[in-house]
Amino acid sequence: MGGIENPHPHGAEAAETELLIRRYRDGDHDAVWELHNLALRAVGAHAGNGVWDDDLHHVSEVYLDGRGEFLVGLLDGRIVAMAALRWHEDATAEVKRMRVHPDVQRRGFGRLLLRRLEERAIDLGYHRMVLDTTEGQVAAVALYRAEGFTESGRGQVWGFPCIFFTKELAATE
Repeated sequence: MGGIENPHPHGAEAAETELLIRRYRDGDHDAVWELHNLALRAVGAHAGNGVWDDDLHHVSEVYLDGRGEFLVGLLDGRIVAMAALRWHEDATAEVKRMRVHPDVQRRGFGRLLLRRLEERAIDLGYHRMVLDTTEGQVAAVALYRAEGFTESGRGQVWGFPCIFFTKELAATE
């Protein structure tokens, strides 16, 4: 992915008019893989490729076939954002693989994807969402807090200091 200009307004409202969000398709694999690696390198959170990435090579089985979701966000036909949701335990879903291309960050795309995942979690019958992020991903930490996630602990994941978050979901009728 080359550079992407940022002439558009900021915020979730602008993001909703700009970003096409759809469910992952098998043909998205290479673009998702590239975005995953690029976004992690950009924030200094790339542990190298390994078994911890196997889910990205089996998205349908890991996410789509098991009470989960995997969304991609397209801008001008290119995948520039992604986010996933999978069963964690009991009535809890785990947010995974939140990535936004560095050239289009701060436009509300991550917030929009996170909100869509929350809606999907409620539709799937989950009562809470959990996630983790590295301490160094300051923008992600701020996003999760702003979206109602509360810190539930700290620890190490693949050698990185991480913050664990939880959010109780309000069922809609």
